[in-house]
Amino acid sequence: MRLIHVCQLLLALPSASLAAVLAIDYGSDWMKASLMKPGVPFDVLLNKDSKRKIQSSVAWKKDDRLFGGDAFNMASRFPSDSFSSVKLLQAAPYDSEAVSYFSNISTAQVLETSRHTAGLKQSDGTEWAAEELLAMQLAYVKSLAESVAGEKVYDVVVTVPPYYSQFERDAVADAIEISGLRTLALINDGSAVAINYAMTRNFPTPEYHVIFDAGASSIRATLVSFSTDSKTSSTQLTVLGVGYDRSVGGTELDRRLREILVEQFVAKHGKDIRKDKRGMAKLWKEAGRVKSILSANTEAVSMVESLAFDIDFRGKVTRAQFEAACEDLKNRFVRPIIDAMANGKISSDKLSSVILFGGGTRTPIIQAAVKALVGEDKIALNVNTDEAAVLGAALYGAGLSRQFKTKDIKLSDILSHDVQASYFAAPTSENSKPRTITTSIFPVGSKVNSKKTLTFKRKEDFVIHFDYKNEIAPGFPTHLLEVEILGITEALANLTERGATNNVIKATVQLSESGFLSVTDAIATGDIRMNPSLVCKLKDLFGGGSSKESVDEETASAGSETPIDPESTSSSSSSSSTSSASSESESESSTLSSASTPSKSAQPKISLKELGTIALNFTSSFPAIPPMTVTEKRESRSKLRAIDLEEAAKARKEEARNNLESYMYRLRDLLDEENKDTPFKKCSQPSERQALMEKLEETFMWLHDKGDHADTSVLLDKRIALETLEKPIIHRYQEIEAFPQALNNSQMWNWSTRLFLTEARQNLSRELEADLPSKWTEDELDALEKTLKEHETWLNIWVEKQKSVKSYQDPVIETTEMKARARVLETHLQKLAKRKIPKTRKTTTATTSTTSTSATDATASASVTSEPVAPTSDADTTGHESAAEKEIPVDTTQQEQVPIQPPVEGIRDEL
Repeated sequence: MRLIHVCQLLLALPSASLAAVLAIDYGSDWMKASLMKPGVPFDVLLNKDSKRKIQSSVAWKKDDRLFGGDAFNMASRFPSDSFSSVKLLQAAPYDSEAVSYFSNISTAQVLETSRHTAGLKQSDGTEWAAEELLAMQLAYVKSLAESVAGEKVYDVVVTVPPYYSQFERDAVADAIEISGLRTLALINDGSAVAINYAMTRNFPTPEYHVIFDAGASSIRATLVSFSTDSKTSSTQLTVLGVGYDRSVGGTELDRRLREILVEQFVAKHGKDIRKDKRGMAKLWKEAGRVKSILSANTEAVSMVESLAFDIDFRGKVTRAQFEAACEDLKNRFVRPIIDAMANGKISSDKLSSVILFGGGTRTPIIQAAVKALVGEDKIALNVNTDEAAVLGAALYGAGLSRQFKTKDIKLSDILSHDVQASYFAAPTSENSKPRTITTSIFPVGSKVNSKKTLTFKRKEDFVIHFDYKNEIAPGFPTHLLEVEILGITEALANLTERGATNNVIKATVQLSESGFLSVTDAIATGDIRMNPSLVCKLKDLFGGGSSKESVDEETASAGSETPIDPESTSSSSSSSSTSSASSESESESSTLSSASTPSKSAQPKISLKELGTIALNFTSSFPAIPPMTVTEKRESRSKLRAIDLEEAAKARKEEARNNLESYMYRLRDLLDEENKDTPFKKCSQPSERQALMEKLEETFMWLHDKGDHADTSVLLDKRIALETLEKPIIHRYQEIEAFPQALNNSQMWNWSTRLFLTEARQNLSRELEADLPSKWTEDELDALEKTLKEHETWLNIWVEKQKSVKSYQDPVIETTEMKARARVLETHLQKLAKRKIPKTRKTTTATTSTTSTSATDATASASVTSEPVAPTSDADTTGHESAAEKEIPVDTTQQEQVPIQPPVEGIRDEL
């Protein structure tokens, strides 16, 4: 059972690193994704076309890889290079019915992989495992999430059907790893919808709801109990039963509808379109469109231009005709609901509602079947049939990440298949026949995230076989795991030497929250009883003293052989009758793990339980459909990485080419002879324009002849060559535009410095007359005035020179130099202006017989000279602070503006 937190608005907990969590609801036809990250709105991710769901397709158009709707649409043009419904092939054996069914609906070529599962082959011979194609789509969603998150995204929660076997769950986990993500959890899609349903609801009384999921690949029903604890306000979701049909869903309806269109084409034109891959791909897409129309209308017209053999197809399908073709499926549509309620032992009168989810529930024939079973009043349409699963999975992942605080929900899910363990019994004689012992360890309905301990009375190494009791799908194996327990003989011998009895072998089997079965521990264990001979052995084994007196007293303390609870880690002991050794004996016998004297306190303590337990080695193998090995996943990841790098390089090349081409067209417009009085023409010389035109024409010819095969670096070099010729013209424009502001800034500092010097000299004179401390000296003010005159002289000289410069000539004075020289003056001025008034010491009277008037005057004088006075105006007789002390203001109204050449209007837009 996992505690998760759910709410409408997620609040991030304080953390040094707030990781993002990605949730993906991967279906046979469509996949949806949602990102959980602090600061990012909780919603469904949009693809590059701003759509909320993405078609589960990947395709190649020559060397370009496509995803989503673009990939799906490629099937009509490149039927062997467009791969959809890959979910049907996850961990499917090559000779299974799932592969045969996929071959009937898809135009892709199926092949057998080295693991004897199904893979797909492109028209150019490239082979892909189903896990690799799924990994590409997950990586595509990962890139969408990272563009929204603004950082790398690693953790992901993926929904899977509840009937998925360990083989299929391993395939999904392998695909996640190949894509560069980490599996945070796999959650059953019905449970994810239940979380989304409970997000904004409370259940003061227990309610029972069936999540009816009619997807493309299958139909499944999940019976869930909802209840809310009034004390803790936590909501408990308990999955009670699951029902499913793996071969009935939206894909089967599309297949039957396509067969209707195929028969109409054959009847009208007498040609078998089934042999034309492109035609069948076009009809598959048309069947999906017609099915959507028939969900709202009683008939639909099908029109496909140049369907096959240069024939334009036109036909009409009625809803009655379509439902007649699916008549045999009506009972199968609702069978999962019946099975789920039977597994959960809930009658229909206790059922609160049937919550419809999945695109198939929009089909009238499926809705009618469900209404006929449970009644129309129990049909609930209060969840988003497309997005409830992905949003519930995202909320589940938020709880697992421990980065979010939301509404408390506890989810308890179950297993959908019987799992049993079997092993060969130890032979009783040399001629005895092998006997298999089988026991059920996780029957249908077992809680996930649980453990079972298996106990065996074996003396030699043996193998445990874990199997599904029944066939999970036609053609799928039932043998899922083999675990060999090693080192049993040696371990039992060690236990016997320690005095252990009733020795057995125990193996711990765990069923994880994501539905994975594994053996986590194997031990040899027995019961140990205290006896004198064992104590001596323990003292030698664990570093006890060799004193004869110590051993005797411990033996006396132990007494007779008294059985000790193996779970107990310590046992008390009576005190010794010998007073001189009582403390030592008491310390030694207080616990079995402390067999040494107190001086050996650094020795590790060994409890009875640990003494009677020896860990065993074990190895796990997958005899039927093994998951991908580390080497295989590394190779697959390298293949996908190579494609990603190639696509990134291609994207950079296309960007460089597009930028070069657009830049060249812009230059050509600027150089056009018809545009005579443009800013570009005013800032350029005829020779420069001629050189630029020649280089431009040369680059156009090169781009037309060799641009398609040029490297990215060459494209960049071509643009740099043009920019080098254009740069002087751009520089002139920039200088013309920036010159007025730079000059204004320089003149402002000249005026501010002149104003400061005037007031500062006046204040300095008054302070000297009043014998008051001054912030500046005469030398400092003279130095500032010298800097001012140097700056004014330089500015006047070069501004006059700049007046004679034409717009198409290089400037004689750079604005960067003007700013640098003004900054020197500014720094010198601010250094003096920000200086504080120095403090003076208080004067003391020479004699205590001073008159009251003198004391008063001295006090006033000390007050004035010891504390800075607030800023005053020029009329302030103290003169302690004036306008020169403050940050120098900018008053452009009092500046003398030097006439300069006005900037060229509109040149920025042109350039």
